[in-house]
Amino acid sequence: MSVVIVEQLAKSYGPQDLFWDVSCSVARGDRIALVGANGTGKTTLLRLLAGLEEPTSGRVHRAKGLRIGYLPQGASLEGDGSLWQEIMAVFEPLRAMEARLHDLEVQMANPAAAQGALEAYAPLRERFEAQGGYTYQDRARHVLMGLGFPTEEHDLPVAHLSGGQKTRASLARLLLESPDLLLLDEPTNHLDLQAIEWLEGYLNTWEGTVILVAHDRYFMDRVVRKVWELAFGQIEVYGGNYSHYTLQRLERRERLAREYQAQQEMIARQEDFIQRNIAGQLHRQAKGRLKRLERFKEQELLERPREEQTISLRFQDPLRSGDKVLWTQDLVVGYEREDPLFHCPDLDLRRGKCVALLGPNGSGKTTLLKALLGQVAPLAGYARLGASLKIGYFAQVHSDLDPDKTPLDAVLEVKNLPLAEARNFLARFLFRGDDVFKRIGSLSGGERSRVALARLVLERANFLLLDEPTNHLDIASQEILESVLDEYAGTILLVTHDRYLVDRLASQLWIINEEERALEVFEGTWAEYQEARARQNPEPAPEESNEKRSVDERQARREQQRARREEEARRQQVAELEAEIQRLEHQVQALQDEIGEASARQEAMRVYELGTLYREIEGQLQERLELWSELAG
Repeated sequence: MSVVIVEQLAKSYGPQDLFWDVSCSVARGDRIALVGANGTGKTTLLRLLAGLEEPTSGRVHRAKGLRIGYLPQGASLEGDGSLWQEIMAVFEPLRAMEARLHDLEVQMANPAAAQGALEAYAPLRERFEAQGGYTYQDRARHVLMGLGFPTEEHDLPVAHLSGGQKTRASLARLLLESPDLLLLDEPTNHLDLQAIEWLEGYLNTWEGTVILVAHDRYFMDRVVRKVWELAFGQIEVYGGNYSHYTLQRLERRERLAREYQAQQEMIARQEDFIQRNIAGQLHRQAKGRLKRLERFKEQELLERPREEQTISLRFQDPLRSGDKVLWTQDLVVGYEREDPLFHCPDLDLRRGKCVALLGPNGSGKTTLLKALLGQVAPLAGYARLGASLKIGYFAQVHSDLDPDKTPLDAVLEVKNLPLAEARNFLARFLFRGDDVFKRIGSLSGGERSRVALARLVLERANFLLLDEPTNHLDIASQEILESVLDEYAGTILLVTHDRYLVDRLASQLWIINEEERALEVFEGTWAEYQEARARQNPEPAPEESNEKRSVDERQARREQQRARREEEARRQQVAELEAEIQRLEHQVQALQDEIGEASARQEAMRVYELGTLYREIEGQLQERLELWSELAG
């Protein structure tokens, strides 16, 4: 049964036609992803389905009584109350029933009113229970926790929430409203990996219908069962998830290309026959073929398959860096010594590696990047960069882009190119004509990302620090960036929530554990990490008692505390050893200098004495180095 039917829909803004003659239907329970290049009209189509805009022509038929919930990009929960109060407003009818039930319970204590109260109480209680009256607060807590709001944040005033928090709160409220049709425009924006995975699970148990616009390919693979591709003003429907869609789209395009080529070859043969024989003995036959060919071109001529314009991205071979790109020792990251974000194990990043830095929002990923760049001083320890490094930094919010400058200004800042060459270069990033003179502050998020990528290409860096590089890019651009980075010969440190990108590029993961306030290193891909996590955290056996789990948890905490104490003692011993090694190295160097001077003066006995002492000190140094290697390793 269809909940929405779209009939010959068209939408234009002045002379610009977004789409036309679009017809499709949405069945109850559908899970649909709406994909397409930026600017093709995906958001507009969602708003038309929601009834928030009127089409230029055509109609949208909605099932009678259909309740629609719409989450726009950048949705922001507003209100004068706390987060919990604003979320509870969703359940106002249930709360009114709850208050009425309480009143009836009071009346039932009065013999004079008891009978009437009892008669009203039973059906109201049944209705209250059927609508989830005894579980709505638990549901609200579950959704808020899943979207990254711990219990201690539920009483925060909405006015004090950040923009990202307000967006997540708006999504929480929408989910709790339980509409029949859920329209989501980039729902994973402002969500960390944990919240994205929670949302995947929640939508997979959703009883209603979902249509979403998303650039998160992993998310679409997990959630959707149908894909609408909006391209060149039309919708093409594909069955299956995102991975199925990519295969079907490739097969379709290859088939259309073959059909077009075959038709062009047939037309060429007919035109050749007509040209050779129109004035010859086969004139009548040639004239007949000409008429049929003209009729064929009018009625059956295939259009040349079109491809969406995409960025042309290619990194030049970077200059070779040293083998050791980055290393840290006893590094502590944060802004307050008494309240650090996390401790780092001693990291060692080698040339040609790609490392993905993962962690919840606010855990300190960007702060770590800034500490490595020297923009934020570490609370303890140090980070060192290797030799012959040229760093390219892609900032998440593009803070390095001056909003008052143009894309042309932005690339010329990096490299002084001739004007024509600079404009040709920007055309590779889809800035053509007067687009190069637009203010960066007026550009969309995707356009600003393309400017940042253009600058990065010109820098010819051999060490890329990328903070959410696929944010705001359409899927085609994401795939191009992914392929280019896969072939990149330099070193990459990647901060992203794009699990597709992580799984393809990263061979090592740095994961911030907020609870332990520690960074953990995992050698392997995202898929391997998921497998390891599943093995380490299996679902508890049904027969396992709460008491046993509690005992196990207390034991685990004690083990963790003991391990932390041992780690602190080890770190202290390592630090003392390093100080002693430094002192012995100074002694060895001084003895070498003295031996050289005594040898030059031909003082044989002095050389002998100094040599004996040198061997003794060198032996001590070697012992300390071996012990340091054991402890530090």
